[in-house]
Amino acid sequence: MVLQNAFSGNPLDRAGDLRNDSAWLAAQRDHPDAMAMVVWEGRPLVEPSHDGEQLVWLSLKHALDMVRDRDLFLGLWKEAPVFAVEFEGSIDPTHGPCQGMGRFIELREAAVVLNGAEAAMAGETKGLFDWRRRHGFCAACGHASEQASGGWKRICASCQTQHFPRVDPVTIMLPVFNGGDEPRCLLGRQAHWEAGRHSALAGFMEPGESIEEACAREVKEEAGLRVVDVRYHSSQPWPFPAQLMIGLIAEVADDNATPDQTELEAVVWLTRKEAQAVLSGTHPQVHAPPPYAIAHQLISAWAYE
Repeated sequence: MVLQNAFSGNPLDRAGDLRNDSAWLAAQRDHPDAMAMVVWEGRPLVEPSHDGEQLVWLSLKHALDMVRDRDLFLGLWKEAPVFAVEFEGSIDPTHGPCQGMGRFIELREAAVVLNGAEAAMAGETKGLFDWRRRHGFCAACGHASEQASGGWKRICASCQTQHFPRVDPVTIMLPVFNGGDEPRCLLGRQAHWEAGRHSALAGFMEPGESIEEACAREVKEEAGLRVVDVRYHSSQPWPFPAQLMIGLIAEVADDNATPDQTELEAVVWLTRKEAQAVLSGTHPQVHAPPPYAIAHQLISAWAYE
């Protein structure tokens, strides 16, 4: 793999062929080396390390003594079972059972301060707990569902329908126009963003669409441009709450861009030199998306192509 975006590069073996076996899963819970990540409302618990911060890992027994019935099996790490437990509620657990253990941080901050592998594991954890929180009842009959497979499945106790975590695919693309004096890329701006912030265009895929068709539709809807070619760049798990960002470079037929004023309030065309200034923070008006976002990587890939 040439590029690993933030929240990718998860080192865990998710044991998808084993976690459906309840006896095997019970043995993992009893394993003497079983360990657990601790999160509070999606925020991982971190502590200082020699080069920044790192996840706090507790023995599973210690973690379960603090939080009952809010645990998930994440996978195997160097043959050791890895779990996660989650605190709920508005009171910070560092003022109670987690006092002196570190601090809870938002996942966007985790993408900055944690190493890539730990950020990826934290993202997996948030995605699973978010799904669990939203799917306590069966979509088929409305009856309460129950956890199975260590948290990777829910089963309706009434109609036995099985429910699995879902990922929402999103196309995120950098429109480029090659027909002028020099190539330029297009960035868009949403009204609620901080002053100067611009980014790539993005939108959810719809049923029956290919990636290329979704890309073309979103660029047309948001900026009024016709896509003539699509090139894949990379993808990024985006646990807010459970998206897969599919990064693309989209060549467009002309530069007559018009923001739709619903998704975008403004757009700007940039040469490669101007895009480099945006990335370095020296552009006087346009600010780049944060480096952990795939949009930043798309702009960088094109600007330094």
